[in-house]
Amino acid sequence: MQLGRALDAYLRHVTIERGLSTHTVGAYRRDLEGYVAWLTGEGIDDTSAITPAVVGLFIAERSAAVPAPAATSLARLQSSVRGWHRFLTREGIEQDDPSGRLRPPKAARRLPKALTIDQVERLLAAPSADEPLGIRDRALLELLYATGARVSEAVGLDVDDLAHGDVLRLRGKGSKERIVPIGSYARAAVDAYLTRVRPALAVGGRASARLFLGARGAPLSRQSAWLIIRSAAERAQITAEISPHTLRHSFATHLLQGGADVRVVQELLGHASVATTQIYTHVSVDTLRDIYATSHPRAR
Repeated sequence: MQLGRALDAYLRHVTIERGLSTHTVGAYRRDLEGYVAWLTGEGIDDTSAITPAVVGLFIAERSAAVPAPAATSLARLQSSVRGWHRFLTREGIEQDDPSGRLRPPKAARRLPKALTIDQVERLLAAPSADEPLGIRDRALLELLYATGARVSEAVGLDVDDLAHGDVLRLRGKGSKERIVPIGSYARAAVDAYLTRVRPALAVGGRASARLFLGARGAPLSRQSAWLIIRSAAERAQITAEISPHTLRHSFATHLLQGGADVRVVQELLGHASVATTQIYTHVSVDTLRDIYATSHPRAR
């Protein structure tokens, strides 16, 4: 099959049949468009001409690029290539999978960075309660910490997702829905935003069901939400490393430190496997080690 047609068929499959998020499909598209461009440059225009040697050469060239790609980026690229070729084999478009021998690079395990409870409180208090956008920003930050939502999940919320009192409906990866408690502090902050700020923001833009709106009334983007987090961290004078997932990591870590069961935290985070959640137990163990080393008279 011609490369472009084969790529389009696969992207339709992961979008419609597997229901992957727009963000994930976009990552697959970027990886595979680069792969197809490389294949075309090698004189290959049909999937039947792709051999294990060709796949191996592509990965070898990408691995040797300068600057060197991160192990996670290379692993994602290999996953994209393997997923495409497996699809072509499974659909009977090709008989053999030329990517079958690929082995993803072993990435070093990075423990998620969580803020202390004091740092979280300073972060949440950083937006001004006297300014409309400050009220919105505080509602967003409170909601992220109270629910452990991903930034993409939070900006994808509709007002109707709050219609369940003290719980919230989140749509995670693969359009999977989960219900999580929202907590009184976050609920109060969101209610203040809904009554005092959102109506005025909505007037400035086209009608939108989205909960969080930008200054001109359009739905708040992931990039804008990330800027809100970073700005709040600067105002709170937090020097620790901040990422879009910082409040999500803090949510999970603080729950486990408070005695929550790891499987409960798994459900709240929307992890498909408890193994993904268990990385946070290592963070808690590291904290215990630090406290022990600094507090016990015979620790050293």
